[in-house]
Amino acid sequence: MTGNIAYLDCFSGLAGDMLLAALLDAGLPLEHLRRQLAGLPLKGYELEGQRTSQGGISALNFQVKLTGQQPPRTWREIRELLTAAELDQEVKEKAIPIFQHLAEAEARVHGVAVEEVHFHEVGAVDSLVDIVGAAIGLAYFKIDRLLCSPLPLTRGWVHTSHGPLPLPAPATMELLRDLPTYGLDLEMELVTPTGAALVKALATACGPPPPMTIRHLGYGAGSKQRPDGKPNLLRLLVGTAEQPAEAQSIEVIETQLDDWSAESFPHLCERLLTLGSLDVSLTPLLMKKGRPGYLLRVLADPAQARQLKECLLSETTAIGLRFRWEQRLTLPREMGTVTTPWGEIAVKKVTTPRGVVIYPEYESCRQAALQYQVPLLQIHTLVAAMPPEQCQPREDSIRKGSAREDSAQEDYDG
Repeated sequence: MTGNIAYLDCFSGLAGDMLLAALLDAGLPLEHLRRQLAGLPLKGYELEGQRTSQGGISALNFQVKLTGQQPPRTWREIRELLTAAELDQEVKEKAIPIFQHLAEAEARVHGVAVEEVHFHEVGAVDSLVDIVGAAIGLAYFKIDRLLCSPLPLTRGWVHTSHGPLPLPAPATMELLRDLPTYGLDLEMELVTPTGAALVKALATACGPPPPMTIRHLGYGAGSKQRPDGKPNLLRLLVGTAEQPAEAQSIEVIETQLDDWSAESFPHLCERLLTLGSLDVSLTPLLMKKGRPGYLLRVLADPAQARQLKECLLSETTAIGLRFRWEQRLTLPREMGTVTTPWGEIAVKKVTTPRGVVIYPEYESCRQAALQYQVPLLQIHTLVAAMPPEQCQPREDSIRKGSAREDSAQEDYDG
């Protein structure tokens, strides 16, 4: 997949002001931001940015200075404000879902209707500017996809209009559902509700940095110093997506099943391959109490992992999944065809350390065997012995290689 891409490297968490600062540091012109924000019917604030250094890294600290009292606003009022604002449609389409996620999280935490949620901290002008400003910045760079690293979960307390609340803040925890996180023994808020909502609404995937050519790089500084002395920065990478030779950093998803019928495995396999899995396998197990069961394993590009996990939990009796990241090494190959007495047979032409070899595709050989009433082994043996130069590449299948083959092919990517 090509296009403009942005990656949030959240090694020290994420907040709305940090993202806006990183966008400005990466090249978003401040005057462009001011002109766009003028479309918001808001007063009583000033924009202030200054350079800072943390851990020897130059970064931008950006703050919205309030010059007047600001009222709390309900989700309904904020939605009406944004809808009526003189902003580009693309900016509205990014900003409104962020507040929608915030409202839904606050409603679940406080047990109230979404429409009646009162924003205090996130309804203030500074949070409105941070969120709309982030949408303006992403639109300025023409970002097609936003991706994010896993987010840190810290401990301690944060002071809010509701009084002291445990970290991560309850609204933040709601927003982090289904997103990759990791624990950090630090008493400080690193991921704010606004930061979590930005990822929830705009990020298409979370995981390691994607294959990309970096065009712009920005560092946004947090407003507080970390007690452990590490830099409190957000690193933003902006560039163009590159089609990798192949996903070499993969996510392995597993579950063990002892109450599931394997007769539905072909259907499940087809569904998972259609959703982008790299490989699917099923291994018999002897489980506790002597019950027979299965180990179901799926290999996935991290960008496709979430929808594959949802499929596994929907299509099987699994009530939990394990997953981990692994590295792999694959050989360059391309799909092609060879001419045989039984017509065109699909093959893979693979470049190995010992030279180029041809591997027949099972389904293509099987169809020819059925059509011509000849042994499958006869066709497979003849095709495997053919010189590689007789392979004619398929125009749509140069595979040096893409993330996965057509699900009908037996081309699994260990």
